[in-house]
Amino acid sequence: MAKLDKTQFTKEQWRKIRAERRQQKEHDRRIKSLQVSAKKSATKTKKPPIQISEGFRPRPKNEVAFVLGNGTSRTPIPLESLKDKGTTYGCNALYREFEPDYLVAVDTKMVIEINKHNYQKTHEVWTNPNKAYNNFTGFNFFSPSKGWSSGPTALHLASEHKNNEIYILGFDYVGLENNKIVNNIYAGTYNYKKTHDGATYHGNWLKQTCITIQKFPKKRYIRVLGEPNHIPKEFANLTNLEHISVEEFMKIFNIL
Repeated sequence: MAKLDKTQFTKEQWRKIRAERRQQKEHDRRIKSLQVSAKKSATKTKKPPIQISEGFRPRPKNEVAFVLGNGTSRTPIPLESLKDKGTTYGCNALYREFEPDYLVAVDTKMVIEINKHNYQKTHEVWTNPNKAYNNFTGFNFFSPSKGWSSGPTALHLASEHKNNEIYILGFDYVGLENNKIVNNIYAGTYNYKKTHDGATYHGNWLKQTCITIQKFPKKRYIRVLGEPNHIPKEFANLTNLEHISVEEFMKIFNIL
């Protein structure tokens, strides 16, 4: 991170900049730690070669979607590699590091942040109508508002489009360290919980995900599991939902 000359800022500006830089450093440190842990885990336990059935092949690019939640399980996957393999749908702060085809943000603070950077002027961003940002331009508004969280809303949007095979990444439904602390790649950064805050309640996300998958029975949903690899019991009766590992996912799409 480049060194700044604090004499160029007011005391209030410098205080804010210093706080944001500390948050960014903590975020970078956490992501690096997760990546190192994933590598160590992979080398410790040698798994047999992954066998994928002949019937398990992705559809043509124009029928495949990747819905990107911000749970830490998607950390090992290089997102840029998905660009030429299907349509990408992302949530909230994802735009800071990756430009999905569709960005969904329904949290007021995140919408204000996105507007501050004018990201919606050059990218497709969807949100719910809200009097807090009635005057913002460039956003696409859901009508009617679903009133859901960003992740399930992005999944529903992908399901409404002409995608027949939808891969779900970073939808973890559980906190880290035995569900004790927050599970989010952007924890510790602006507009997010601190890295050691308690785990966020996920019941509403889970319910909304189930509603979406049941609503589109002819669509095929594949949830990608990393660490954590929690599978909620509510998924047991969803016949059009499958689960695969990160390793299987990367082999299917030839991601190195």
